[in-house]
Amino acid sequence: MDITLHTTFLPHTDPEASLRFYRDLLGFELTQDVGQGAMRWLTFVAPTQPDVRLVLTPPVADPGVTDDERRTVVELMAKGVYQSIILATKDLDGAFARLQAADAEVVSEPTDQPWGVRDCAFRDPAGNMVRIDQVA
Repeated sequence: MDITLHTTFLPHTDPEASLRFYRDLLGFELTQDVGQGAMRWLTFVAPTQPDVRLVLTPPVADPGVTDDERRTVVELMAKGVYQSIILATKDLDGAFARLQAADAEVVSEPTDQPWGVRDCAFRDPAGNMVRIDQVA
């Protein structure tokens, strides 16, 4: 069996703020921008990993979700407990400094974790938890 990670999804609440965060601060390349207004699907790839896509989606675009359910999801997003992603870099301190200088919301400064990684954490503009691991 040959299975690889191909696409993952995170919700967004402000596509322009998400563009600035993922493209301008983290260095992802925007490969698709579909939709209009807040109902946009933004697809990114890392320059060194173009076969793995990160798609930012409107929160709960499913028409079967009630307004109350949608509101609950957006509230969980704002708390940073709804979705998360773990990224990796060879320069954790540099990535942290760049994000901090851009006023990204810091959750955790670079720290040696008891589970064996050194990482830091931010919230993206929608509240998603973005952890960044140091890799060799």
